[in-house]
Amino acid sequence: MEPSAPRKAGSEQEDGFGVQPRRVADLAMVPNLRRSNSSLCKSRRLQCPFSSSEKQEHLSAWIPENIKKKECVYFVESSKLSDAGKVVCECGYTREQHLEEATKPHAFQGKEWDPKKHVQEMPTDAFGDIVFAGLGQKVGKYVRVSQDTPSSMIYHLMTQHWGLDVPNLLISVTGGAKNFNMKLRLKSIFRRGLVKVAQTTGAWIITGGSHAGVMKQVGEAVRDFSLSSSYKDGEVITIGVATWGTIHNREGLVHPTGGFPAEYVLDEEGQGKLTCLDGNHSHFILVDDGTHGQYGVEIPLRTQLEKFISEQTKERGGVAIKIPIVCVVLEGGPGTLQTIYNAITHGTPCVIVEGSGRVADVIAQVASLPVSDITIGLIQQKLSELFQELFETFTEGRIVEWTKKIQDIVRKRQLLTIFREGKDGQQDVDVAILQALLKASRSQDHFGHKNWDHQLKLAVAWNRVDIARSEIFTDERQWKPSDLHPTMTAALISNKPEFVKLFLENGVQLKELVTWDTLLYLYENLEPSCLFHSKLQKVLAEEPMAGVPATPRLQMYHVAQVQGVNLRSLYKRSSGHITFTMDPVRDLLIWAIVQNRRELAGIIWAQSQDCIAAALACSKILKELSKEEEDTDSSEEMLALADEYELRAIGVFTECYRKDEERAQKLLIRVSEAWGRTTCLQLALEAKDMKFVSHGGIQAFLTKVWWGQLCVDNGLWRVILCMLAFPLLLTGLISFRDKRLQSLGSPARARAFFSAPVVVFHLNILSYFAFLCLFAYVLMVDFQPTPSWSECLIYLWLFSLVCEEMRQLFYDPDECGLMKVASLYFSDFWNKLDVGAILLFIVGLTCRLIPATLYPGRVILSLDFIMFCLRLMHIFTISKTLGPKIIIVKRMMKDVFFFLFLLAVWVVSFGVAKQAILIHNESRVDWIFRGVVYHSYLTIFGQIPAYIDGVNFDLEHCSPNGTDPYKPKCPESDVMQKPAFPEWLTVILLCLYLLFTNILLLNLLIAMFNYTFQQVQEHTDQIWKFQRHDLIEEYHGRPPAPPPLILLSHLQLLVKRVVLKIPAKRHRQLKNKLEKNEEAALLSWEIYLKENYLHNQQHQHHQRPEQRIQDISEKVDSMVDLLDMDRLKRSGPTEQRLASLEEQVAQVARSLHWIVRTLKDSGLGSAAGAPALAPPKAPDEPDAELAGRKKEEEPGDGYHVNARHLLYPRSPVTRFPVPNEKVPWETEFLIYEPPFYTAERKDEALVDPMGEALEPLAKIQYNALDGPVDRRSFHGAYMVQDGLPLNPMGRTGLRGRGSLSCFGPNHMLHPVVTRWRRNQDGAICRKSIKKMLEVLVVKRPLSELWALPGGSLEPGELLPRKLKQVLLPEAWREVEGLLQQGSEVYKGYVDDPRNTDNAWIETVAISVHFPDQNDVELKRLNSHLHTCDPGVSIRWQVVDKRIPLYENHKTILQKTATLFGAHY
Repeated sequence: MEPSAPRKAGSEQEDGFGVQPRRVADLAMVPNLRRSNSSLCKSRRLQCPFSSSEKQEHLSAWIPENIKKKECVYFVESSKLSDAGKVVCECGYTREQHLEEATKPHAFQGKEWDPKKHVQEMPTDAFGDIVFAGLGQKVGKYVRVSQDTPSSMIYHLMTQHWGLDVPNLLISVTGGAKNFNMKLRLKSIFRRGLVKVAQTTGAWIITGGSHAGVMKQVGEAVRDFSLSSSYKDGEVITIGVATWGTIHNREGLVHPTGGFPAEYVLDEEGQGKLTCLDGNHSHFILVDDGTHGQYGVEIPLRTQLEKFISEQTKERGGVAIKIPIVCVVLEGGPGTLQTIYNAITHGTPCVIVEGSGRVADVIAQVASLPVSDITIGLIQQKLSELFQELFETFTEGRIVEWTKKIQDIVRKRQLLTIFREGKDGQQDVDVAILQALLKASRSQDHFGHKNWDHQLKLAVAWNRVDIARSEIFTDERQWKPSDLHPTMTAALISNKPEFVKLFLENGVQLKELVTWDTLLYLYENLEPSCLFHSKLQKVLAEEPMAGVPATPRLQMYHVAQVQGVNLRSLYKRSSGHITFTMDPVRDLLIWAIVQNRRELAGIIWAQSQDCIAAALACSKILKELSKEEEDTDSSEEMLALADEYELRAIGVFTECYRKDEERAQKLLIRVSEAWGRTTCLQLALEAKDMKFVSHGGIQAFLTKVWWGQLCVDNGLWRVILCMLAFPLLLTGLISFRDKRLQSLGSPARARAFFSAPVVVFHLNILSYFAFLCLFAYVLMVDFQPTPSWSECLIYLWLFSLVCEEMRQLFYDPDECGLMKVASLYFSDFWNKLDVGAILLFIVGLTCRLIPATLYPGRVILSLDFIMFCLRLMHIFTISKTLGPKIIIVKRMMKDVFFFLFLLAVWVVSFGVAKQAILIHNESRVDWIFRGVVYHSYLTIFGQIPAYIDGVNFDLEHCSPNGTDPYKPKCPESDVMQKPAFPEWLTVILLCLYLLFTNILLLNLLIAMFNYTFQQVQEHTDQIWKFQRHDLIEEYHGRPPAPPPLILLSHLQLLVKRVVLKIPAKRHRQLKNKLEKNEEAALLSWEIYLKENYLHNQQHQHHQRPEQRIQDISEKVDSMVDLLDMDRLKRSGPTEQRLASLEEQVAQVARSLHWIVRTLKDSGLGSAAGAPALAPPKAPDEPDAELAGRKKEEEPGDGYHVNARHLLYPRSPVTRFPVPNEKVPWETEFLIYEPPFYTAERKDEALVDPMGEALEPLAKIQYNALDGPVDRRSFHGAYMVQDGLPLNPMGRTGLRGRGSLSCFGPNHMLHPVVTRWRRNQDGAICRKSIKKMLEVLVVKRPLSELWALPGGSLEPGELLPRKLKQVLLPEAWREVEGLLQQGSEVYKGYVDDPRNTDNAWIETVAISVHFPDQNDVELKRLNSHLHTCDPGVSIRWQVVDKRIPLYENHKTILQKTATLFGAHY
């Protein structure tokens, strides 16, 4: 118990507690202290609810209120002295270390010290952050708790206040508390494996927390991991549960308001009998019982805490599992053996590390033997070898106890795993730990396939796909795809791509997995840190509530409404409930992509049908999300992943194009219903995937579209020639792709020629040049007050251009809606320029038609001419030479725009300073602008003001008072009309201005231009090919006639759309809707080539030098490990052979010695003293454990087992340990002194008397019918000793009748009611050819196991009371009749935990079988089944060896199945 504040540091030092350390309050200000990852904000989007100081204040208030410590409140002088020779209390603390009240006269004075009365709970005064002096900046958490603190409170503290994630696994490490030596290789393997399993599975490691023994080994393992791992690997949670009263230097941890942080000094030299905390643990729970120096105080609380945690359920992705626990044992003494025994008894799997020493080695060396071979003599021999110094302290009773416990431990082999270095390919402890858990789970009894499901859940929770492949997905269990759906969903949500791949390999179909509800569930469990999750939450928050207070349930139309990710065409609001989605693989791919899950999305994409469209859609979504992502790293990851999917699309398309050009081009323009009725080409354009669009196959397709029905190799000069003289079409100068056009008449040829986009484009160029020439002529030559015929022609021409722009604006063949079409139209820069030029022309025309504004109208039209000329640049984009240059100019315009901001700073600053120095009070605004901006701007280009230096000052060129509107105001001058301003200052300003603008800024602009040019020049070809598509698409859908003749086409279009109501249709050359059969065949072909692409990618990956080096390195490591294992495996048999040889030699030597002695003494000798030769051991046995398991053992090894459990059920009584060899009464067992126990029963009239007195028991007649009680045994007469009957099966370790009713046999009846299991058709189910039975079983309250519906027979009754409880009274007589007609399956002794030396259970098992499902008695029985107690369950269960049934009932059930030849 830690002293309170008045205790003196000096006295503490004398008592060996150590020097009072300084409090490091200033350490809280250090910004880079390493804290637990779980206590930090998990993401920038998951806002911490409290700041660091608020958290500390909250913790300082919560912990003292809920967590207590223990203080001794009454000083009772002890006979023992402290290490410093001072008088201490019975609690171990000195008088000065007690509270003031504890040393005053007290109500307890004169009484003996009793911890229950004299130790009281008080608010804890030691908690917060702990820093170990000299061990860097690692910060841990600690708390001092009372030994009576509820485990739920500690668990709440760890998960809610310390911020620890709920573990997927609990690893309890136990063993030697003192330092011990391990082989370096074994130590390395243990450390590496332990941390690996903790880090990969998200486990908590619980140890004793001290800097010694196994705890030190664990701490050093964590330290090595921390030093060698990156920050992303996460922190290994290591929790030390230690006794507060045994911690050296603990006074430094006492801070009533919390230590944030408290510094702890690790002083091993001065610790004495105490111990120090280990600095490599992350969390400490310090258990206080109010005493000092007493070890083991923490064991009960640690056991309860581990049990509580293992009962908690962790749910992730819809899959809930109880947190599994495993015990890892290194070395250890008597306490460790008890820990292992308790763990095995409670069903906790244990991993024993052989070679670590003492208890671990004792168990490891006998674990492979049959239980019957584990004798007292063998254990005594092992203890003498491994406990050399302590062996003398072992009494005979203790050796017997150890033998019994080790037998019980080894008997449950399914819970025991021995880790041997190099054994069976085991290289790491992590594999042994996980295999131990799976082995334990596999051994548990479950209905149906719950056992396998639980194992799979564990493997998924641990994220150990290697364990799942080797231990779960084996030939022993055939998995149905539907059985894997829950775990598949959990693997998707928790982002475990390796498991997703494994499930797909084992038959899971994504089309069956992803239903509409599953998809909604996946979106409800998005990664909280991803951008899409926060955007989706905003959409849900904006959803109109309509009076409903709860948050609206997520629907897919909410997902479609997320801004920045255009999914509206995929998910639309629907009125009814939808079960299945159009394309489940698509939906799952989008779900993975919006979370930026690279590996998961890659696996799902490989399963997709429309893979090119899917890859391009992923690229588009990622690029859109990256624009809004604030985190630079995440944004770069998204862009990198978008590029990767673009390359995947290119790769698959390349495979298709190489195979068949025509079918590949069909894939480009095929309408994909799954992706919003779009095409691959449209997706690539929307995603700005330039590499894809610039692919040779796509460019060939665009070229084919550009040339229409003309042959691509015609040559441009032929086209232009035929445009100017179209009769040349009849000469065959132009060739067509369709050879039939060559033979058709001139109208068909002309139609094909003039509808080709290349011809339409050049006709429009000629028309546009003619328009510009006519426009220039009107502006410069023929601009009359009244419009001339040429000007009217301009107006007609412009009207045709306006009509064409209107057609483009309202052209909506895909029925996207006006808003979307308008947004697409105005997203193009050239369309904006067209609209601007047209609007400016309308303004100029309006002014021109008004006589008063004729001249302003001409000015506006002149400016508009410039805009129409700029429109020519769009035409040049088709040119491979000029197209990229136009792009460079556009990029440079952006550079100039930003550069002007910098330039404006210098121009305005210099202009204002110059104007203020030279001119006094200039009031004319236009001349102020000229002086400040215009002149300053011209100065950059060399036009320096003449009067700035006063040399060329001339009054004739300026106005002294500023009255002349055409002259600037004169600079400051004196009475002599000489310059009065400081010429030196203006000259200096001018020089500095020119220096910065001409040299610095202009060169910066040139450098920016150069960078832009180089950047664009590198991708010139890609950019040109990408932008070429827009021009081709525009002229592909444009009417053939050029303006102004295009008005005829517009008139025809107006009639078709408005009058005839014919909807617009997109040309099939750019968007083609295929028939279902043709589309299915095309997609199948694409999938086949996608598989080729993935195979080639994998092959190329393996052929890369880096990968080949890595593969070689792994092979070399594997060879080294195999060689080491081979050496170890060879050494084992060699040692066995040598030991066998030594034993044989020794036997031969003894035999020869006896022969010689006998011959000397009597010539013949006596055979009585001849030593018996030991049978030779098999020298070539490869594995002792394997040999041991070859010997089939009965569950009880020939003796009752359950009846010898050390802990008697539902009582605090502990049996006397009885090893196997001491069970028979005939075997001498001198130290056998079992306790006497008889439980109190409410029905005293129906039970035998209590107590050890023989008088009340003398009236009992054994081996006879004693009144209504039958005391005869099915096994014949039993012995009676000292008035008490003896168990016919031998010793049990307990006298009395325990919780049974009678001394001697207690008779029971167990009906085995069975029927055949049938399918829906009524046919009998079979397994492995044998028929399958169903049995009637019952489950009682507070029991985890099911039982046969039977029990004790009360005197005079034919049915057990427990059977009556599940039957209606009117059925009792009928059931009695069925039992009388039934077959006897078993009659005899039952190995039950309630048995004692003087009372035991015997039963009769009667089989009642209903072969016909229509049996009237069966139907009547089913109707009579009834449970009065709601806690009692009754059901028909398939007969199988894995059902959770009591062991003795399983034996009966097995005999029943054998009777009917049924499956078991």
